Amino acid sequence: MEKLQDFNIYFERYGQKLIDFLPSLIGSLLMLLIGLWLIKLINRFVKKFFDKTEYNPTLENFIASLITWGLKIVLFVLVVTQLGVESASLVAIIGAAGLTIGLALQGSLANFAGGVLILLLKPFKVGDFISAQGIDGTVKEISIFNTKVNTVGNQLVIMPNGKLSNDNIINYSEEGIRRENLSFGIGYDDDIKQAKEILLKLVMEQETVLKIEDKMPMVAVAELGDSSVNFTLRYWAKNEDFWSLRWLILEEGKARLEAAGISIPFPQRDVHHYNLETLKK
Repeated sequence: MEKLQDFNIYFERYGQKLIDFLPSLIGSLLMLLIGLWLIKLINRFVKKFFDKTEYNPTLENFIASLITWGLKIVLFVLVVTQLGVESASLVAIIGAAGLTIGLALQGSLANFAGGVLILLLKPFKVGDFISAQGIDGTVKEISIFNTKVNTVGNQLVIMPNGKLSNDNIINYSEEGIRRENLSFGIGYDDDIKQAKEILLKLVMEQETVLKIEDKMPMVAVAELGDSSVNFTLRYWAKNEDFWSLRWLILEEGKARLEAAGISIPFPQRDVHHYNLETLKK
């Protein structure tokens, strides 16, 4: 009889608490189900938005995941608060945990932020030939934390996005065409006009050299050097023709100048020798 009485006492005490707690529990479950349904609905709208834009797929997946997890965290806080837990304490715990993780991953977070900026601002894209961090090469892959670049020698360079996003970047592919600026030197005794005509004719003969109104090839005297008169030879070409054209003009330019009897001097210095005994007299 005593055990039955104790059971009745416990049942009345805790059963009443359970009955009082049921509305909060049911409300929390409903909030959880509705919240998860709303998150799925928002994800569909986000996906449709990205399908209509030209963002990088990596950035699309990242932003979609960020929105999903952000909404789930907010939903978790709301559900737990509905159950009776103080929201201020819960938010403080989450904030402290976030701060601790942030301090432990400072370098990674800097690369993460740099990757987001690169994917948003698009200073370059996969396939572009760039120069950055002392490296020249073709962009192979852009991820959230780093960028992979293939050098001319087919070496894979992995650049942290934190440093890459804060440094100067030269994108050679963006405009589609490039200007070359080659230097040729001739002797002081050689004919300047003849040398200019030879070099300009060589460039004008090349079909891949662009010959449009504001980008016509030109040759000019750039400097009167110590050992030579130095010319600058400028022309424009498409990116795909740039290197083959450069190599051809360098080789053929030297050959044609030499064939015309024009010297290409190397650095030299005149030395005057005096007889000290003669000078004393």
